[in-house]
Amino acid sequence: MTFRGIAKRALDIVLSAAGLVVLSPLMIWAAFRARQGTGSAIFRQERAGLGGKPFCMYKFRSMADERDANGELLPDENRLTDFGRWLRSTSIDELPQLWNVLMGDMSIVGPRPLPVEYIPLYSAEQRVRLDTLPGITGWAQINGRNAISWPEKFALDAWYVERASLLLDLKIIFSTIKKALTREGISAANEATMPRFRGER
Repeated sequence: MTFRGIAKRALDIVLSAAGLVVLSPLMIWAAFRARQGTGSAIFRQERAGLGGKPFCMYKFRSMADERDANGELLPDENRLTDFGRWLRSTSIDELPQLWNVLMGDMSIVGPRPLPVEYIPLYSAEQRVRLDTLPGITGWAQINGRNAISWPEKFALDAWYVERASLLLDLKIIFSTIKKALTREGISAANEATMPRFRGER
């Protein structure tokens, strides 16, 4: 492992461990409220990690498990609870990923982990996002988050992977705090969350 890799991992361990301790009262309260609205506090989903290796990512649950007569999940906007909408707007729903960081599946900074089923849809340029650990926040998150298109997100992710440094990571962390406070780019235009990636090139 390079010096940067060692330093980045050390920073991840310190920040995730400190975050889990300092934010534990907020996380316990958020888990209790999320469970009241959805029946379960934690949302678990298989996501693509370093090299595309699957791992289980955690979030506070913001949507109810409501289905139509055919057993299909209702659209996101119909399942998103009022508290879930607030969780997403404040980014508090992402806090359980501090555990993913501590365990080494994620980093504080990196491309956001996407569902494993998206991998076959990536172009060669888009696949570079798998060359580094996914992150809780990243270059795309501070430059539009869900308010930008999939191609724009992937381009920003590729830019980060090619230029990653500890200084850039620190810049992204501080910018993320500012973005979270102003609640920018929470969802795509006319969408409750973000539309599914369908392989746009």
